Amino acid sequence: MFSITTRQVYLPTLRRAASTQAKPRGLHDILEKRSDDVVITFAKRTAVGRAKKGQLNNTPVDELLHALFKATLAETKLDPSRIDDICVGTCHPPSPLYISRAAALAAGIPCNVPISTVNRLCSSGLMAIRNIAHAIQSGETSLGLAVGVESMSLNPRPTPKVVESIASNSQAHDCIEPMGWTAEMVAETFKVSREKQDEYALISHSRANEAVASGAFADEIIPIELDGKIISVDDTIRPGVTLDSLASLKPVFLDWGESSTTAGNASGVGDGAGLCILTTRERAEREGMDIVGKWVASTVIGVEPRYMGISPIFAIPKLLQQVGLSKEDIDVYEINEAFASQFAYCVEELNIPIQKINPNGGSIAITHPLGMTGIRQVVTGLAELKRRGEKLLCTSMCIGSGMGAAGIFVNEVIH
Repeated sequence: MFSITTRQVYLPTLRRAASTQAKPRGLHDILEKRSDDVVITFAKRTAVGRAKKGQLNNTPVDELLHALFKATLAETKLDPSRIDDICVGTCHPPSPLYISRAAALAAGIPCNVPISTVNRLCSSGLMAIRNIAHAIQSGETSLGLAVGVESMSLNPRPTPKVVESIASNSQAHDCIEPMGWTAEMVAETFKVSREKQDEYALISHSRANEAVASGAFADEIIPIELDGKIISVDDTIRPGVTLDSLASLKPVFLDWGESSTTAGNASGVGDGAGLCILTTRERAEREGMDIVGKWVASTVIGVEPRYMGISPIFAIPKLLQQVGLSKEDIDVYEINEAFASQFAYCVEELNIPIQKINPNGGSIAITHPLGMTGIRQVVTGLAELKRRGEKLLCTSMCIGSGMGAAGIFVNEVIH
């Protein structure tokens, strides 16, 4: 568990964390159904594609959003004029608000439906859900779309630049370093060996291949049409991955730390989008909408930027305490696998059984389109809970620059 030194380094940062103002309520209270609950009536994602080489490599964000909006409206039969607001989580496309608004209008969403974008890097999709949920809770919105999208093929991470007077601050310097550098800092500082990283990576690859074979991902993917072709199957999941094949891969960050990160034990770079429809329980029931889940709460925290990847260690317990749950109350965890170094350390420090975490694999196998992941985790987690007949989902991810986030949701499709 945490050493005294680790606590001294990180706890002051956590005291400055921002979070929803939920009071501890406990399991029974969370599972109770109320008319003003914020519920999810639709949760789907597109198939994902490998960056530069995959099925979406030439599809810009506006086209991907347009296809997703059209497919969603067709499947749900939702009258687009009844949408109160849309929030799109995305990180690196230029002019994200303009292209998101244009995609919505072209998909048949009326001009009186407003839209916003949010960028909190890897948590952007979760932040889109959070923003719509908060708007509903406040009474400003009754029904909204939360979307996450990224084209890492066409819009890779730009290199952040700051002036010398800012860069001379050590934490400011660290917070704009490449994510691979932070992965190597975690591996070196917390002694996460290459062998351990490969072992955790193999779990992700193996589970994702099992999910493909069982058809599990088909439950969460909404087919979209692009250039006359139907895109409905992920092209990112690699068959036949073994410990030997992972061990044979060369490190990709030779100048940093112990150089233990490879293409096989880091999240894939990819393209994709996901969408959730949120409203109140009262409106969903009144208008005959299927309820697939319930939003409970979220939290966002900060950590030392160079150890960005370990932030779920702090975000998850903080959120559980916030709502009065224990880690044992959660049935499924979706914890983002940015890199095997940080993921392995988080799993072991949190002391959560690996059987509960990413049961269908995570971003190491599936890929990590930055703005999409926060939505995908909710879509994937709710679909898994539906199959299991279980209740509670906790999602979490580290966030570039030294932050972390977590969210809690309830599955409401119990057979």
